[in-house]
Amino acid sequence: MSFQDAVKTCFSKYATFSGRARRPEYWWFALFLFLGSVVLGFVDGALFGTVEVERAPGVYDVEVRSVLGRIFSLATLIPALAVGWRRMHDAGRSGLYLLYPLIVMVGITTFLGFVYGFGPVLSGNIGVLLGNGIGLVLLFAIFVLIISPLLVLWWLTRPTQPHENEWGPVPPKGAR
Repeated sequence: MSFQDAVKTCFSKYATFSGRARRPEYWWFALFLFLGSVVLGFVDGALFGTVEVERAPGVYDVEVRSVLGRIFSLATLIPALAVGWRRMHDAGRSGLYLLYPLIVMVGITTFLGFVYGFGPVLSGNIGVLLGNGIGLVLLFAIFVLIISPLLVLWWLTRPTQPHENEWGPVPPKGAR
């Protein structure tokens, strides 16, 4: 499957979460998303300029007003999730595995909310959060949070299952 075929396929299956997607379809579309974001970042900078924001006295950050980049991200969010979901199916896993890092984040936040209340969590007061035995559980959870995107990335790189699985037949090579 070529770059152009992958992009066409992903947009033609805009919100199709069923079926399977081979590795080239997923990774060509991921490259399209990356290149589109980079190019539109430059275009946004040229068209809409930049803004200096003072973060602290004497500390400035430059921010680009990214109108086109945000529109692009919004327009490609559903096809990106759909092709990732289908890619997980192709590797023999449920598409929910794609959301594993998000599930871990929600779990950690909920845990901290029940243990400490949401005040210290939202204010970012790390000292209060690590002050007792719960801190060890939190450190383990943060380790899982750091590892989870890498695990999802590894799952996305797994080869196509060579036989039909519960999500459908093996997609033909290069087919849309």
